[in-house]
Amino acid sequence: MSIERALRLIAGSVVLLSLALAKHYSPSWLLFTVFVGLNLFQSGFTNWCPMMWFLKKLGLNDSPKSTIKNESEISGYSVG
Repeated sequence: MSIERALRLIAGSVVLLSLALAKHYSPSWLLFTVFVGLNLFQSGFTNWCPMMWFLKKLGLNDSPKSTIKNESEISGYSVG
């Protein structure tokens, strides 16, 4: 799994978890959602995210491995 994919999974999970916690326990949990959103926002400008540093330390790949062999697999049509 690539770092980018893991980051999206973690960010989405944290946002959903904090929304559920805000609904059931305290609206203060929405601050956690804001924190994740601000980190994603700043990483769009700086290309640096604390979670990406942590995932690299865990040994995740920097670049995704492509499983697509040719363009016909993207469109679903066979060529030729």
